[in-house]
Amino acid sequence: MTVIFYILVIIISVVIHEVSHGYIANLLGDPTAKLSGRLTLNPLVHLDPLGSIIIPAALVLMGLPVIGWAKPVPYNPYNLRVGKWGPAYVALAGPASNLIVAGFFSILIRLNSVYTLAPATFIQFSTLIVAVNIILAIFNLIPVPPLDGSKVLFAALPYHQRQIEVWLERYSLIFILGIIFFAGNILFYLQNILLHLFIGR
Repeated sequence: MTVIFYILVIIISVVIHEVSHGYIANLLGDPTAKLSGRLTLNPLVHLDPLGSIIIPAALVLMGLPVIGWAKPVPYNPYNLRVGKWGPAYVALAGPASNLIVAGFFSILIRLNSVYTLAPATFIQFSTLIVAVNIILAIFNLIPVPPLDGSKVLFAALPYHQRQIEVWLERYSLIFILGIIFFAGNILFYLQNILLHLFIGR
């Protein structure tokens, strides 16, 4: 049951994450996601079987940080009104949405600690939602393609250092696998710090 709930939380969280990308892109002048029917919370439109179900379930069973992804929401960076920083703003919308979700459920947890409005099971599930969204935000802010942090890094790089972008894109899969399997303790450590800040535990 816990694994199933983990996967459901990840599916909902990554869908919100991807819709946020498309929503901000639309606000900045690019309607690609809207025209593609991707500005919807219907998970069937966004799910990636590997990244939304198989890998999260495997990571739960192995006791590793639970991360996942959905099908990327399409957008055209040339339509964005804010120049080279447009892709960075669109990218940051995803992790920001995860932190907003985490913040919302953190408020419920803190309110319940004062007024006891909900049963312990709800608080346990809410804590899990906060933890999953925090780790998704942290993971996606890593500056390795295709993660969102890479868009911020590439926007900040001067043109004469574009070879860094090419190099990171070439070895991105190696970096991501290395982070998942060999830097899991660091991700857990950062997650626990933020979890304490959010819910005070």
